[in-house]
Amino acid sequence: MEFDPRWLLIVLPVAFALGWLASKLDTRQWKREQRDGPKAYFKGLNLLLNEQQDKAIDAFIEAVQNDASETSELHFALGNLFRRRGEYERAVRVHQHLLSRGDLPKAERERAQHALAQDFFKAGLFDRAEAAYEALHGTPFENEAQLALLSLFERSREWRKAVEVARRLEAGGTASFATRIAHYLCELALEAQGRHDDEEARKLLAEARAVAPEAARAHVLEGQLLARQQQHEAAMAAYAELLSVNPAAFNLVACDYADTALAAGQGERALALLTTQYQRAPGLDLLLAIDKLDPAANHQRARITSHLRAQPTLSAARSLLQLSNGKLADEEAPLVNTALDRAARPLQRYRCAACGFEAGHYFWQCPGCLTWDSYPPRHVEEL
Repeated sequence: MEFDPRWLLIVLPVAFALGWLASKLDTRQWKREQRDGPKAYFKGLNLLLNEQQDKAIDAFIEAVQNDASETSELHFALGNLFRRRGEYERAVRVHQHLLSRGDLPKAERERAQHALAQDFFKAGLFDRAEAAYEALHGTPFENEAQLALLSLFERSREWRKAVEVARRLEAGGTASFATRIAHYLCELALEAQGRHDDEEARKLLAEARAVAPEAARAHVLEGQLLARQQQHEAAMAAYAELLSVNPAAFNLVACDYADTALAAGQGERALALLTTQYQRAPGLDLLLAIDKLDPAANHQRARITSHLRAQPTLSAARSLLQLSNGKLADEEAPLVNTALDRAARPLQRYRCAACGFEAGHYFWQCPGCLTWDSYPPRHVEEL
């Protein structure tokens, strides 16, 4: 059967008409989607700016109902909102949903993986957060992931892993982590002491001193460990080394140094060292250590009077009053001492220079902001 060209006069117009109709329908649908999507997005943004987070979340959820790839930014916005509100389970679901999509570009997938790791970390799911951060190796988020892992290992007190990550970051040129590595080694040394493995503790402290020679903590722990082992001469040497590398931190162990010197029969030598240090940098801790080595009441009184002239603090005034109780009536002295003690106690605390958190005990890492070495080794009233 031969083909009749006249059919073209019928088929071609029909095909053209159908194509034109299909394109119109597709264009109208696309325009409707584009109109509805931004409308929901801007509605959510407006609610967010007005601090109406609940309504903003509803608007964003409405916008991401369409599972097209163009909604990935809305997914990220929604997940971040959930995380900021503390709704970590919902944030995890949003970011896991993104990762499950096969059409997600590589850069967006890595971003979603990073967001998911943050969700786990904020939720306190450290094991899952660790795995999520490790999955970011070789991505643009690798450095951020390593820093987050370092914080994670500090919180979970996995000090050996923290040492590995800190050394990896240092090798990568991020920054110097010598002081933090020294703290991690000191934490491991304390764990070894808890197991009564003093030999391992000594090795770890020696490594910490080698990593950060000017860091105070390893010298302090070394002196305390030696003193407990009745190695008083060696303990004095450890404290003296601390004085040479970090004089300000010596105030923390001045009284320990005096006790060790008395146990070693080296009171006069220690008194000379403490007196010289007090003349360089007067401090009440040094004065109390000197009093242990020279307990004569008239000497103590002369020293505290001179100190009070130079540094008029409540603690010094209380100490002088305690030495002068004879000048007060028997019933008056305890009352005045109690009042001064109550007034001075808040000033005898240590204050974090990073966040202002105050504590009666000296911390190497602030319990408030988790910053290392943020406490000056002097009480608030002496700053």
